[in-house]
Amino acid sequence: MKRGTFQLMKSVNKSIILNKIRTSEPISRAQIAKETELTPPTVSSIVKELIEQDIVAESDLGKSQGGRKPTMLSINKNGFYVIGVDAGPKSVECILSNLSGQIKNRVSITIESSLTNESFLTLLKESIGDILKRVDDLEKVAGIGVAMHGVVDVESGTSLFAPILQLRNIPIKEELERAFDLVVKVENDARAMALGESWFGNHGNPPSMVAVNLGSGVGAGVVLDGKLYHGSKDLAGEVGHMTIDMNGERCECGSRGCLQTFVSAPSIVRHANKKMPEKNIHSSRQLYQLALQGDKDCIQMLEETGSIIGIGLTNLVHVINPEIIIVGGGVSKAEKFIMPPIEKMIQESGLTQEARETKVVTTSLGDDATSLGAVSLLLVELFNPV
Repeated sequence: MKRGTFQLMKSVNKSIILNKIRTSEPISRAQIAKETELTPPTVSSIVKELIEQDIVAESDLGKSQGGRKPTMLSINKNGFYVIGVDAGPKSVECILSNLSGQIKNRVSITIESSLTNESFLTLLKESIGDILKRVDDLEKVAGIGVAMHGVVDVESGTSLFAPILQLRNIPIKEELERAFDLVVKVENDARAMALGESWFGNHGNPPSMVAVNLGSGVGAGVVLDGKLYHGSKDLAGEVGHMTIDMNGERCECGSRGCLQTFVSAPSIVRHANKKMPEKNIHSSRQLYQLALQGDKDCIQMLEETGSIIGIGLTNLVHVINPEIIIVGGGVSKAEKFIMPPIEKMIQESGLTQEARETKVVTTSLGDDATSLGAVSLLLVELFNPV
């Protein structure tokens, strides 16, 4: 599906109908008209187009309301596919997903050190090219979503600053659209993950949610009424650079005592080796495994990390007041040890009883949360009213 084709599929009424089918399937034409307040002829005409475009399918007959049984409509989940890319900082993870988030294929490329903008873009193109070689009908590929760590200019699809890779001003959207002639959407990885949780995480469509990605860095995404909140300059969600200790360690961003210097995976390893040099900890996973084996020092280290995460999440509760917070990323796999102190900190520090009861869960999407978030960047364009 070339860029022009994707644009033709989009219109306000089409998006309203698509989103109604997506959230209420199976649903009849008459029920769509009733719930969207579009006229029955408009609904019938647009549904006919959507069926011809293979994005909607007719399914079994519904219950009769006095006349003949209505034909029900559902999203044709395998009618189109989306490429989702989790870009860095350690690897490029590329998936091919159908419209329901079912992964059909994947490619992974390790990122070596000392990348340039050009070599990074080459890795992206190689991984996407490998996925496209495995697609039987390229017309069924709706587009490419890229989740990129660091600061992203969403409108231009440019990576302004990738702090861990130490790269600036990477024209991701421009280069990928030129290379593949597909629609490309680029977003910060934590925000993409948040949108993916909203679409695929089975959280019940809450009106407000925050997803926090705890990995090589720390970031978050805020979803309000199904839409990502970016802030005035695309900086919303940079919770990793919330100051926890103004006299603390220097962060990669240049400031001191950021949350990221305490609870990112590299920071946890660094602090562990300062406190327990004899254990020679190489990774946060190793620390977690030792804790599982009953190592009291490692258990204490992870519990202290959970308490600091809890401080950061309490700040989010007080500033944003979300209905639910989802925690993802590699560090979240130690939930057995970090989640109790996170919950304890929120319960002790929340301003109100309602704040203290804010729901905090770990992602159900696992390591694919960010890649699926990249997929959702295209889906929100296609399904949601514009």
